Amino acid sequence: MNINSAFPSKFLAAADLNDRAVNVTISGVKMEGVGQAQEQKPVVYFQGKKKGLVLNKTNTKRIIGLVGSAETKEWIGKGIQIFPTETEYQGETVDCIRVRAVKAETPADDAPADDFASDADDSQPPPVTDDEIGF
Repeated sequence: MNINSAFPSKFLAAADLNDRAVNVTISGVKMEGVGQAQEQKPVVYFQGKKKGLVLNKTNTKRIIGLVGSAETKEWIGKGIQIFPTETEYQGETVDCIRVRAVKAETPADDAPADDFASDADDSQPPPVTDDEIGF
């Protein structure tokens, strides 16, 4: 049993990516209540996916840089790559999701894993299309 299945979430978590980079296409962004306090945060959703990614400042700034606009309506239809990694949070190393560009000639959602050259080093598994990982 994968223990993560005992704690389902409506939002995307690093464990949902199965240690793989995934090419996705943004379908929208909306404000939603997150956590026990239901703090309002932006959540980005992807075409063909149920779970959205709760945006933090790091990923928000990265998407703005990739898309070239802070207007979320202009993010719709843009391809990005999401990948699991780790970060420091309150003195602890924790799993997280980060965002980077999809290779320009490889549209999001259509990139075969074997044909994708990522920015990651060779020790990382190749990115996959979003149909290969269901979140």
